[in-house]
Amino acid sequence: MCYGIFTRRRSVLSQEQTEALFKVLDQSTTTLQKALSTSYLDAFIETGDNLLNGEVQVEDGRPNQATVTTLTALYQQAPWQSYDAETVRRAIQLVMLKAIRVDEIQANHQLTPDTIAYIMGYLVTRLEHKKQHLTLLDLTVGTGNLLTAVVSQLKAVVAGKIEAYGVDNDDTMLSIAQLSSNLQRLPIEYVHQDALEPLLVPASDLIVADLPIGYYPVDANAATYQTHAAEGHSFVHHLLLEQAVRQLTPGGIGVFLVPSQLFQTAEAKGLLKWLPTNAYLQGLLNLPRELFANANAQKAILILQKPGAGAQQVEQVMLGEFPSFKDQSAFQKFIAEIVQWEEQNLLTDHA
Repeated sequence: MCYGIFTRRRSVLSQEQTEALFKVLDQSTTTLQKALSTSYLDAFIETGDNLLNGEVQVEDGRPNQATVTTLTALYQQAPWQSYDAETVRRAIQLVMLKAIRVDEIQANHQLTPDTIAYIMGYLVTRLEHKKQHLTLLDLTVGTGNLLTAVVSQLKAVVAGKIEAYGVDNDDTMLSIAQLSSNLQRLPIEYVHQDALEPLLVPASDLIVADLPIGYYPVDANAATYQTHAAEGHSFVHHLLLEQAVRQLTPGGIGVFLVPSQLFQTAEAKGLLKWLPTNAYLQGLLNLPRELFANANAQKAILILQKPGAGAQQVEQVMLGEFPSFKDQSAFQKFIAEIVQWEEQNLLTDHA
């Protein structure tokens, strides 16, 4: 299936390179998984380090020489250094999709699908295409698929330096993210911390995040947020929205993947009370229902803007639902409407 502007019609050569690199990554990962008696994910981190270092790492005699010879031959089959960032990212995404199945990775640790990453990336390129310099943060970076996809798209429209940061409290996911950006040759700085603690990264012009859904267990910390629950644990995605707005520069934009029913739950009272005096709700766009197993799982893209630097609440909030990707004409028309709305309504020249 083709998703038009989002998939950037790929050449046969690029597809072949992606498939070749995935084959090398998968076979070498499986080989190391058996040799080291480890998980598929940990074996992938090991094989990625081997690629970056240009040699197979051996510790305490493992892997053995026969395995080293096998891996060395495998690594020579895909000259990844000559591939573009998107080709490398797509190959890593295929590895992660297999890791989800093999290692039975929990839902909040799964990667943001390409289709959604491209839509979010396209929206932010329209918002930030006039920037000379940009500071970007992913508060819940996970494996880095969303952040690296967005950075790759922004590089084409931001004239100067993009300072990109990713935060996560899972060191394995951060290892994957760091490995992915290194293989893509994208300079991204990662910080291992609870994203709801005081952040160890600079204030950001733009924040993107595929927000995890669930409860935040540290009630004492949640109590420092206006969006905390009146009783019991608070929704982590509510708290993260508040943290993101705190972290934005005046006039900065946040683009988030959230449940489509975000404002319609009983727990949303605190969020709805906090929102009007702290952020401008500029858009809420439901993703096509066909992407989700059931209506309760449907996600939306939320656009918030921090007050200041001339930013103001738009007169007409962008609300709607993306048409089916199968209807390319309707989909392209909807995108054109979003672009027109952004250009006419959103002030983002704050940096």
